[in-house]
Amino acid sequence: MREMPKYRCHKEVWALKIASVNDCTITPADEGYGPFKVDLAYMKKHNPQAGGYYVQYKDGYTSFSPADAFEDGYTRI
Repeated sequence: MREMPKYRCHKEVWALKIASVNDCTITPADEGYGPFKVDLAYMKKHNPQAGGYYVQYKDGYTSFSPADAFEDGYTRI
């Protein structure tokens, strides 16, 4: 899998905008990235939604951010 697009706030993260979520599979809206699986614990904790962002931090932690919050704080670099 290609490295996800990088964004900057007061820290750098990697993120993909989400086109759809089906069971434990996230399909990115970003061109060139295929669907990928996340575990049930991620789904229960973060409840990812289409239009938001799958986010990965430098330490490997993954999260979900709603589009408004993410786009307000991060700029693609």
